[in-house]
Amino acid sequence: MTSSLQRIDRIVRALALTLLCGTVQPGFAQDTKPIGKWDLIVSPYSYHFHPSDDHEYVYSAGLLRRLDNNWVAGAIAFSNSFGQPSAYAFVGQRFVNPFGWNKWFLQWTGGLLYGYVGEFKDKVPFNNNGFSPGFVPSIGYQFSDRVYLELDLLGNSALMFTLVFPLPEGTL
Repeated sequence: MTSSLQRIDRIVRALALTLLCGTVQPGFAQDTKPIGKWDLIVSPYSYHFHPSDDHEYVYSAGLLRRLDNNWVAGAIAFSNSFGQPSAYAFVGQRFVNPFGWNKWFLQWTGGLLYGYVGEFKDKVPFNNNGFSPGFVPSIGYQFSDRVYLELDLLGNSALMFTLVFPLPEGTL
């Protein structure tokens, strides 16, 4: 397959997985009350605005803790666009039902990014020995009380499709 067709194929698969996960759960949530305080966050796909032959498949998994007053904190381990093991530790805020939009949320996170080293150290701004500041604005939709889809803007480089699975109380 050509690289364009591969990207389209990955987008279609990610969306199909998201819709499947949202529909196999027992009904849609009628409110936005989470079932616990922790979210498992995984990304099956990232779309690069300017694809390059240097880019590799990006995957991520992490945990987010919902705190009081709409604050969140967490960490994600991922392989960056160049196949390097990376991590992002963050704090931020999640705003549920913004503008009266039921089941939607807006979120921002800021924190410390690690992983862009060697020949790719200049791919993120303010990088010092692999460490750099990070900022990620997001918009999300709650398909059910157990599955959300989130779109994360990764600077001017990419859009990451993230699945959010709220964990039941007492899981962690």
